Amino acid sequence: MSLLPRFGLTLAALLALSACSSQAPSGANGDAAPAATPAQTAGSDASPSTATSAANGGGATGTQTAPRNAQAGGSETLVRTPGPIVPPRGPAPVAGVDYVEIPNGEPFQPGTNKIEVVEVFGYTCPACASFEPLVTAWAAKLPEDVQFTPLAAPFGGFWDPFAKAFYAAQSNGLLTQSHDAMFNAVHLERSLAPDAKEDQIAQFYSRFGADPKQFANTMASFGVKAKMSRARKFIQGAGVDSTPNLVVDGKYRITGKSWEQNLEIAEHLIAAERAARSTAGAGGDTAPVDADAATDQD
Repeated sequence: MSLLPRFGLTLAALLALSACSSQAPSGANGDAAPAATPAQTAGSDASPSTATSAANGGGATGTQTAPRNAQAGGSETLVRTPGPIVPPRGPAPVAGVDYVEIPNGEPFQPGTNKIEVVEVFGYTCPACASFEPLVTAWAAKLPEDVQFTPLAAPFGGFWDPFAKAFYAAQSNGLLTQSHDAMFNAVHLERSLAPDAKEDQIAQFYSRFGADPKQFANTMASFGVKAKMSRARKFIQGAGVDSTPNLVVDGKYRITGKSWEQNLEIAEHLIAAERAARSTAGAGGDTAPVDADAATDQD
């Protein structure tokens, strides 16, 4: 993806909501989203260098945003280049303030032996379109022991056709090529309305070699319905009712005050999970995650 569309998506934060409620599909009535307060816009507490790098396709570390292409096999939203394990940024988060513990929480994809970070998003959500360059650059460099899993939210109404498209593109191996382009089509090109019909959305994927009729059939398939049901069950169990939202290892839903802070909180929770697993692997008892202790160990 070229830098210009990513720059446009980042600038869209000036008009985006801090989060898109599951009860109010964004832009469905054609009205522009109200301007966010300074605390709500992307990277509101980030340093100038961070904001600049994000606008130019980089993440919080100033690295260039990972390309999205067929190298990932088409079923992932980005091509990852795992980075080293480094200490988390920012102050240690506080339970009940910076994140919520999910009772009996389980990862969306259990059994991978990796620490999972789920991003719950919606293609029609302006806040998600603005958050995407930041989270993509961040996720692309996560260490090898971390799994990044985007989930399109099937909240019902105008959310569902676009969620079906996400899971159909995943099934057809078109997700890597189409993910950013879909955000652009809705929020920059305006070639797809937030309340677009399924046949219109299917036609969009012809840009990537899909037959629109066959793609529409995939959207309506049992396989996609099963993916939607599974995503819905996870999202409801995690207490997610807005987007964008991050859930770490199925156990912690992040509730920071800005998107940049949310990524920092995620880093602390990842480090804490890593430390807990290391302790358990050494024969010790697994204790509840202590983000402060994990930071001290790093």
